[in-house]
This record gives sequence, structure tokens and C-alpha cells, in this order.
Amino acid sequence: MEILQQLEPKERRTFKLHLFYSVMDGLSQGALILNEFIFIKSLKGSNVQLAFLFQFSMVVFLFAMLANEILRRYTNRKQLLRTIGIITRVPLMGFAFFPNVSGDGLPSVYHYLFLGVFLLFFTSKIAITPSINQYLKGNYRHQLFGKLFSYSTTVQKAFIMVSTFIVGLLLDFNPNSYKWFYPLIGVLGVISIFQLTKIEFIQKTDDIKTPLWHAVGNSFKRIFEILKINRSFRHLEIGFTLYGFAWMSTHAVITIFFERALHLNYSSVAFYNNFYNLIAVLLLPYFGKLIGSKDPRRFGILTFGALMLFIAFTALTFYFNWHSEILGIKVYYMLIVAMVFNGIFTGSMPILWGIGSSYFCESHEAADYQSVHLFVTGFRALFAPIIGIKLYEWYCFSTTYFVGILLLTLAMLLMVYSEKRFPKNL
Repeated sequence: MEILQQLEPKERRTFKLHLFYSVMDGLSQGALILNEFIFIKSLKGSNVQLAFLFQFSMVVFLFAMLANEILRRYTNRKQLLRTIGIITRVPLMGFAFFPNVSGDGLPSVYHYLFLGVFLLFFTSKIAITPSINQYLKGNYRHQLFGKLFSYSTTVQKAFIMVSTFIVGLLLDFNPNSYKWFYPLIGVLGVISIFQLTKIEFIQKTDDIKTPLWHAVGNSFKRIFEILKINRSFRHLEIGFTLYGFAWMSTHAVITIFFERALHLNYSSVAFYNNFYNLIAVLLLPYFGKLIGSKDPRRFGILTFGALMLFIAFTALTFYFNWHSEILGIKVYYMLIVAMVFNGIFTGSMPILWGIGSSYFCESHEAADYQSVHLFVTGFRALFAPIIGIKLYEWYCFSTTYFVGILLLTLAMLLMVYSEKRFPKNL
């Protein structure tokens, strides 16, 4: 790539290590894309359990401030992250000992074990996600940050597609194949974290003598101080809250919709996931350049709007369910349109969510701002998935989708207002 010639030695080494991490992480994420579908289709978990499974991936961010304080005072970041990687990924090997699924799924005890393993797996996010942001922010020049981040994310998405395609075929051939590829994810996860921690990082320990819980209290004070003083960032986070509630409340319901309304098999779900991820891969480099030259709030309008249209066209599939069947894959025409918008959303959101907060702070503040962002993510995850499931159970699919569309509309209007009233020079 031409950009490699523009990189300084430190940037080049960081980019290569982050690229390797993205490959390993992409293979893992691709296998996990069908995670919730496996739980409800093969294991026969309940709707509420499904909501919890999705909720776990986000609610762990409630502890982002605690994790940030531990990271701030722990002198050996490399050792800490590697230990976390081993503790949270090795339990995935336990799936090899699960019994084979039957027509009635698995006994409820295995549902709880499944949920427990993935709750532990997702807890690593609160340490790894802000660390990645900090590693990259400290090793990339500002003008190359979004561009290099988008290239790594593009590679990650490409490997997600490969992994999802293979896993979908395996599951249709044998529903018990998850017992073997989940342990493989655990191995890849440990390897990826070991590679990530080879990135050069100078740890600065702050308030090392301050008691941990007192420091956590100070962190929460910083949350309110940051949100109080930085109006542009506060508006972005409110927009993210509205978007996040919309996405989280509809995500598990859409999984149920695929299984119970559209009767899709694993290969069909894998096909749709790869279709929108392909669009995301094609758009990511462009979005990486765009966020570097545009206010993140304007970028947010694009992202929130794309998700809104994805939900809208998914809802329309229930009423306009024309489709064809090709090689065992159900191709719903309206759902194809929905996936185009989902591709735009998937291509833009990782960049906005991952580094959007960094545009409102200085380099040394990046971890604090990202921790605020992660905490707010975890807070909304406490309620949104369960409320979405209950809206579906009390009313119908359409009601849940309508609420999501309404919230996203409000988020976009707020971004328009905020950028106009409180512009920021990038």
C-alpha cells in the first residue's frame, strides 16, 4: 500500500501488529456472528436468555471506569492484558465437552453455562478496547489515525466474512460443529492479544498511592466534568445513547425474526451477514478518510441514518416477503435492500464508535474520553435488549422496529443541531 511508504518506523511496526490482531480478531468475530442464532436455533434458548446473551457483550462496559483505573495504575500493561486474554478465552475450550444437540435443544443447565462462558469472554472488552485506542493514539500521527484504523478494520471485516461463510456451512452440515470452532476461537483470541501487546507503549501511572475505590470515584467525577464542560462531546454521547438504545433493542428481535418469521437456515444468515460485511469492507477506506476531514457528528448522521433504513427495510420484509431460493439460501429481495444499508452502517460505525471520541480531546485524554464512552454504552445495555424483547412479546415485531426508527431520527436531529450550534475546528 502506498500509505506504508509514508509511515515512520514506529507507525509501520504498530500498523503491522494491529493488522495481525485484526486478522485474528476477524476470524474470531466471524465465528461469533452466528452466536445468538446458534443459541436460539440449535440450543433452543429462551427469548429473554437471548437478550441476556447480547446484553453481556455491552453491559460489561459499566465497569469501564474501574478497568480504566486499574489500567492507569498497573505498571505492566502487557502482562495484565495477556493474563486477561488467557482467563477470558480459555473457557471457550469447555464447549468441546457439551453434549450433542437434539430436536429439543439442550437442557437448561447448558444454556446457563453458555451464557456464563460468554459473559466472561466479553469482560475482556473493558480492558482491551480502551487499550487499543490508547496504543494507536500514541503511535499514529493524528492525520493518519482514521486512515490506518480503517485499513485494519477493512482487513478485519474481510476475515470476518471468510470465517462466517465457513461457520455457516459447518453448522448446516452439523449443528454440533460449534463444539469445535468455539475452542479454536479461544486459541486465536489468546494469540491475538499476545501480538497486540507487542505494540510499543509507555505506561504512565497516575495517582498510584490513591486507594482504588477513591480513584474510581474520581473517575466518575471526571465523567460528569467532561460531559458538563465539553458540550460537543456531550451531544455526541446523547446521540450515541439514542442510537445504542435503538440498535440494542432491535438486535436480538431481528435474530428471532430471522428464525421464526423468515425461517432462515445457518447458510442464509451467513449469506446476509457476508453481504453487508462485503459492502462495509468496500466502504471502510473511504469512511476512514472521511472521518478525518469531517466533524464526527456529521459522520454520525450518516451512520444513524443507515441503521434506521436497515431496520425499516427489515420490517418491510414481513409485509413484502417476495423471495427466491438459491442453493438452499432464501434470498428475500426487501432484506437485500436492508442489508445494503446495514453494510453502510457496519462500515461507518466501527470508526465512529472506536475513535470518534478522540476528536474531542487531546492525546493524553483519549483513555478518559473512551472510558466515558464505554461506560455510557454499558449503562444503556442494562435496559435496551430486555425492553426490545418485551416490546416484541407484548406487541409485535413492527412495534419494536418503529421505536428503534423513532430513536434514530431523534439522534440525527440532535447531531444536526449540535454541529450547527457548537461547531468544532478539526
